[in-house]
Amino acid sequence: MKKLCAMAATVAALMLASCGGGAGDGSLKLVDNKDVVVDDQFWSPRYMQWATVTASDVLNKFEGRNVADKQEGHMYSVVENFDSVAAGKRDIGKHAGFPWFDGLIYESIRGISDLLALHPNQEIEARLDDIIAHIETAQESEPDGFLNTYTQLVENSHRWGENGGLLRWMHDVYNSGMMVEAGVHYYNATGKTTMLRVATRQANLMCSYMGELPKHNVVPAHSGPEEAMVKLYRLYKDHPELASKVGLSVDADEYLRLAEFWIENRGHHCGLPLWGTWGNGEAEKWIKENHYAEEQYGEHSRPSFGDYAQDSIPVFEQCTIEGHAVRATLLMTGVVAAAIENHDTSYVSAGKRLWDNMVGRRMFVTGGVGAVHFDEKFGEDYFLPTDAYLETCAAVGAAFYSQKLNQLTADARYFDEFERSLYNNVLTGISLEGTKYTYQNPLNSDTHSRWEWHECPCCPPMFLKLVSVVPSFIYAYRGNDVYVNMFIGSRTSIPAKSGAVTITQSTDYPWHGHVKINVDCGVTRQMALHVRIPGWAQSVENPFGLYNSAVSSAVKLSVNGKAIAVNIVDGYAVINREWCADDVLEMELPMEPRVITANEQVKQLNGMCALACGPIIYSLEKSDNAEVASLAIDTTAPMSVRFEPNMLGGVNVIKGTGVADGKSAEFTAIPYFALGNRGHEPYRTWLPIKQ
Repeated sequence: MKKLCAMAATVAALMLASCGGGAGDGSLKLVDNKDVVVDDQFWSPRYMQWATVTASDVLNKFEGRNVADKQEGHMYSVVENFDSVAAGKRDIGKHAGFPWFDGLIYESIRGISDLLALHPNQEIEARLDDIIAHIETAQESEPDGFLNTYTQLVENSHRWGENGGLLRWMHDVYNSGMMVEAGVHYYNATGKTTMLRVATRQANLMCSYMGELPKHNVVPAHSGPEEAMVKLYRLYKDHPELASKVGLSVDADEYLRLAEFWIENRGHHCGLPLWGTWGNGEAEKWIKENHYAEEQYGEHSRPSFGDYAQDSIPVFEQCTIEGHAVRATLLMTGVVAAAIENHDTSYVSAGKRLWDNMVGRRMFVTGGVGAVHFDEKFGEDYFLPTDAYLETCAAVGAAFYSQKLNQLTADARYFDEFERSLYNNVLTGISLEGTKYTYQNPLNSDTHSRWEWHECPCCPPMFLKLVSVVPSFIYAYRGNDVYVNMFIGSRTSIPAKSGAVTITQSTDYPWHGHVKINVDCGVTRQMALHVRIPGWAQSVENPFGLYNSAVSSAVKLSVNGKAIAVNIVDGYAVINREWCADDVLEMELPMEPRVITANEQVKQLNGMCALACGPIIYSLEKSDNAEVASLAIDTTAPMSVRFEPNMLGGVNVIKGTGVADGKSAEFTAIPYFALGNRGHEPYRTWLPIKQ
């Protein structure tokens, strides 16, 4: 694995010592998604669209109901796979879509479930119930409950990737993890237990089969199941009565133990194949010939999945985030989710250390990750080219990773990067009409465009998974301390230790910087309210100096109309006072255009700049800038920002001056997420600075 520490075990031990204690009981608690009412000019219409138009579109396309792309081979009736398994078909050599399409259906169920919690829709819920019925029937065709349609229909003797199976391709464990997530989220959203019963049965099967000897040495080749099993553990710990409702034996501790086995057993294998040396073809051949089962490798042997799947060395010895960017970020999300539960310092330290490397040296200005097309992977430190790969799914994974670290540590810098990924690289993943998507998201391009569907449509379900749970991230609490992480018009009741606190927030963020927060404790009460002050609002574009910018105005706070000092601790303004019914906190963030430059070690971006206002990164599209390919930005000239209600659904635009072909030229910049909604247009996010 590249860029790993010499004497990794020694270094890892030192890093554990420097990390300090584990999570303890200091992690933040979130408010349930269904307990937050969103009433926001930016988010509410989007949620309505995603819960209806996008949810229907995704289900239609997975069920093969739309015919527009069938001639390109992108459309499959994936539900037919479950029906074939339910009918007892095995090894028929035919499967609709790639092996991970089961997982994509489960992810879609999860994301749409959480949207249903926000916007109940009987028609969509009925469609999910129908799909779940097909899944349940397929599972019932196996005595032990094993379900992975690709494996059963194409290579049934290779279950869990064993006996010469290639788990990096088959996705048995990944699909099962996504099934578990679907079960947990659909239950939380609807109270229905069918999907949860299916998921619990699959989880029980994995727990009985995988682990230390005499169980089998199986770990996910594609991460994601780690966090899913932590969620199942927490659900049954909080609601032990659910075991009788699903009619299955449940040992919640086993679910957490399996997640820990998967995390801790990465890098522990027979040492072969050598993916980087042999190449993918020879490495895959070696696995398919089942050489790792030879006596010389021991009875608990398995093959290495390589850097690509974060499996070259143990996670706790890694010093840099490596390999496939989606797998890597989902793995680390699972590590931090487990740390919240087990308080293990090795988990905490690894989670922080690899995030520091990702955000400080390998994250793009839009919050995207994954510089390299080959293996969809992270590049070297400071390799941040303008034409980088930047898969939508990877930005989703990075956002989840950052959010979990905020939950673990109550440090706002993690949420700053969640916000960066969300408003930029994640939101660009869907068109304004809600039915076109992106996979790659380069920052400068002449050829990039959106698609109606894709032969590997993994990004729409991942997009839905993230945006659907954003309401649960707006607020958090710990004891009697209340945290405001996001600026979204909303209302919720927070179950603080000394009694419920009702929070009502109104704002026009991200277009304007004014935020109004009504705090109603019912009775006068001493309480600390922690309001995140974004790094960009403090002239800290990146916590490690990877990017730099400055704002000219300071953040302002007032309570009941009287200005107060901005006392910032761990990125939060802390207002510790006696709060009364209907107290009002108001905040003003400096919503002004700013110029971003990259650290000089990012050679590809020397002499270039990007533009931003608030959390939004901006780009120049040819629709507004005929000279976009030759334009240089005059960073010394004044820039203005204004809201354009009739442009791209209503956006702020930045206007300024540059030089093109030796002549002065005015420019108009639009939010990066709004690119590609007016046809195929060349665009630039990083532009030369006028010399």
